[in-house]
Amino acid sequence: MTTAAVGAPGSARRYVHSLWLLSARDLKVRYATSALGYLWSILDPLVMSAIYWFVFTQIFDRTVGHEPYIVFLIVALLPWVWFNSAVSDFTRAFNKDARLVRSTAIPRSIWVNRIVLSKGIEFLCSIPVLVLFILFAGPGIQLNWGLLLFPVAMVLQTALLVGLGLLVAPLCVLWSDLERTTKLILRALFYASPVIYGVSDLPGVFETLAAFNPLAGIFALYRVGFFPEEWDPWVVSIGAVMSLLILVLGIVVFRRLERPVLKEL
Repeated sequence: MTTAAVGAPGSARRYVHSLWLLSARDLKVRYATSALGYLWSILDPLVMSAIYWFVFTQIFDRTVGHEPYIVFLIVALLPWVWFNSAVSDFTRAFNKDARLVRSTAIPRSIWVNRIVLSKGIEFLCSIPVLVLFILFAGPGIQLNWGLLLFPVAMVLQTALLVGLGLLVAPLCVLWSDLERTTKLILRALFYASPVIYGVSDLPGVFETLAAFNPLAGIFALYRVGFFPEEWDPWVVSIGAVMSLLILVLGIVVFRRLERPVLKEL
């Protein structure tokens, strides 16, 4: 057995241990000076859900989504908050800890993966909000086999976020304007993604184009356990393929840009 083969498991363990420590540090720093602490993971999506529910049920004559609309909305809104907050943090992933990034011997991908993990933990901590609304909705919810796909959606979203992080983080170091550009794209992407509506609510060609937004397939997987009508093999398949392609692209691009990024830092 070679030395590399012996060392590989030890390197993997150190990577995982370091990843956990960095993610835990991020969470502690985020909530250390906050009086509400963990409750912020719940309040943010809760307030957003309440606003959109009020607008689309009390002000406008809503023709999209399924009943109960608040559950339909929050099932996609919670993973959107995970996606949005992670991508926003990717833009500062290396610049925020530039000295540590330059000096560490751990693979630099850890600075992306720690964001995905810490934001993913916040997402898990916000799930009680969804459970409360499901209990409140009572018989209006049709729980079904699709609940088994909820973890699959989380895995696909993790793959998508890691791929995007490996793209966005180094590019934002090399071109600082991309940080502001990313924020603008995220604002547009919220309305271009089926959060407040479903893919089936889109007319004609827009329904076909929406499938190429990987979030469409991921959100469908989150929703299908509560709303069977959301199951669409085409949308889900394209979403899964797009997520994995972005992951592969991110790995390839990151490997090529790692040295230029270190020089820039």
